Amino acid sequence: MRRGYFPGEADFLSTAFITPVQDGIREVEQLMRSQAGNEHHPDLRAALEHLLTAGGKRVRPTIVFLSGQLFNASHPRLVTLGAAVEMLHTATLVHDDLIDGSLLRRGIPTLNARWSPAATVLTGDFLFGRAAKLAAETDYLPLMKLFAETLTVIVNGELTQMFAAKGIIERKNYYSRIYAKTASLFEMSSLAATMIGTEDETIRAAMKTYGYEVGMAFQIMDDVLDFTGEQATVGKPVGSDLLNGLVTLPAIYYAESHPDDPEVRTLADGGWGNNEKMEQLVKSIQASNAIRHATEEAIEHVEKSVEAIKPFEHAPEYHSLVALARYIVDRNS
Repeated sequence: MRRGYFPGEADFLSTAFITPVQDGIREVEQLMRSQAGNEHHPDLRAALEHLLTAGGKRVRPTIVFLSGQLFNASHPRLVTLGAAVEMLHTATLVHDDLIDGSLLRRGIPTLNARWSPAATVLTGDFLFGRAAKLAAETDYLPLMKLFAETLTVIVNGELTQMFAAKGIIERKNYYSRIYAKTASLFEMSSLAATMIGTEDETIRAAMKTYGYEVGMAFQIMDDVLDFTGEQATVGKPVGSDLLNGLVTLPAIYYAESHPDDPEVRTLADGGWGNNEKMEQLVKSIQASNAIRHATEEAIEHVEKSVEAIKPFEHAPEYHSLVALARYIVDRNS
């Protein structure tokens, strides 16, 4: 395996849907690395190299290329957009890890484990700035506006999660959070790439739906893996979301079917701060049907994404997009 792989990534890159865009992904990574050139502080170059070496599935740039190629979008502009999207994603991870106090991501030390909080924040800010610059280099104002709006949604979602999500067992709150946190960027990736290739609003709407549905499925499966994954593979302690007061879909399903469970009843009153009680709740969720129900809901989102792009089934990219969507619920990291 090449440097930068983490458990599960090799499987991702060996899947059929990545083959048509492998060269483009390499170009994206090269463009990302070039963003901390010699004119910038050497520690910024070291930080960016560390972040890129930590790996990543590059799902979002893959969606960019497959969506854009479906409508004959300019390859150079797709490379620029793919780098902008992945740079934005990387910036959000840098800030997320600092906010959460995470010292590991994908089994590799986070930036904040190596640097001071101030330096970590500034590095994230630098990445946001370079992502915006790359988006501007697509030279398409509607796309630049979409990019800025998506960043606003993500940041607002993080603030909502910090101040208005702890211990809340509510589907509307959950769906809103995962849209802001994850699905909005998937949605932007597919829509922005399509905007480069066509002005047909019907086509754009279909691809926007594809990105939204895949993004929702992706985050639901992340939340399922929080209960079912191996810590070494997922890169964080099992049940960490619940231990941090975030009630995700498996926990919601469990709470709906076990409203009298004492650990469930304490959540709204700050019970998530009691590690012993939350560890017991995690075990109860793992032993229930809640995880299966959450997985089935993710599958429903995947099938909606496939239905949205059905009109384009004649194209080879269609089959890759379908395979990518179905991979989302089959992955183990």
